[in-house]
Amino acid sequence: MNTAQQNEKTGVRKVTDKGEIRTEGLEVTYNSDVGQTVALSKTSLTIHPGEFVCVLGPSGCGKSTLLNVIAGFVKATEGRALLDGNAIEQPGADRSMVFQQHSLLPWKTVRANIELGPKFTGDIEASSTVNHFLKMVGLQKYENHYPDQLSGGMQQRVGIARALATFPRVLLMDEPFAALDYQTRLMMQENLLSLWEEFGTTVVFVTHDVDEAIFLSDRILLMSASPGRIVKDIANPLPRPRTQMISSEAKFLEIKRDCMEIIRAEALSTF
Repeated sequence: MNTAQQNEKTGVRKVTDKGEIRTEGLEVTYNSDVGQTVALSKTSLTIHPGEFVCVLGPSGCGKSTLLNVIAGFVKATEGRALLDGNAIEQPGADRSMVFQQHSLLPWKTVRANIELGPKFTGDIEASSTVNHFLKMVGLQKYENHYPDQLSGGMQQRVGIARALATFPRVLLMDEPFAALDYQTRLMMQENLLSLWEEFGTTVVFVTHDVDEAIFLSDRILLMSASPGRIVKDIANPLPRPRTQMISSEAKFLEIKRDCMEIIRAEALSTF
């Protein structure tokens, strides 16, 4: 059971003192008709409770595989992944996932989609929990709409609300804004940071967008070309709270330059 405290401003429980992720010598190998493919190679890392960590790297470098191991969807071939010192063996309510496509149930309303998690975990205040998250993502007026009646950005807000409504220790996000238009994507980034600052959960966010990673993160993990491994761990000193204007600051541009050089070198190595 997560340790939680009541947030005085919103009334929503805020997860505390939980959500440390560690991987130790993590390796994932897939078998196929053409032989074995090493998706992750000897990956060790620590993500501290409440950190917002972004994972960057060239296509096919194992970013999503790393996320899926932490989620419990994929088993390690070697090594292990741990959440708060306990080996991750399968999916659990202590971790929630948001995908690039919203993955909402089309036959359920916005409210019913968000309600799935709280009801499944036995939240006796499920209705109140849903009300809080509808307000936090600004969708109270759309609670009785169905997913196909919403814009892409609104669908992803529902997905984020649904993921947070179980009060997970860890929120895993696999390029959740990649399919959105530029302006909506910027708004969703700011909205996500507000939720994270309010909620306090650990976030692991996979993206191909360097600017997005710098804007959101406390740390950026840069991965090599396949087989994937972490080649650089960059601490992000940019102050919070942040607005999109921070992208013109010298430190932002310096971090971007470092990231781009590493990603370019790794991408070129595959040709």
